[in-house]
Amino acid sequence: MEEEIKERIALGTKAYYANLKFFKSRLVTKCAKLKLYSTIIRPIVTYDSETLVLKETVIQKLLVFERKILRRIFGSTKENQIWRVKTNEELDKLIKHKKYN
Repeated sequence: MEEEIKERIALGTKAYYANLKFFKSRLVTKCAKLKLYSTIIRPIVTYDSETLVLKETVIQKLLVFERKILRRIFGSTKENQIWRVKTNEELDKLIKHKKYN
């Protein structure tokens, strides 16, 4: 089962890179990027996983993949002239404010 999840994550990564031009564009809003993620990439990764009994390690791998894509969508944060990646809590707050799903 873990091999299937690894394959799904690899397919999700391929789908992301297939749409990389869209995700990197500054002309496209973050809301539109989230919609693309939730309608194309996320279903590829989570297909048929709701019927499976998932181990905690598999769930963590799926969450890590999701956060990786969300960090690419939202970008980094500049504080006191220093750039840093967004924390998981910051990503959760941003997702709650945007229309997601």
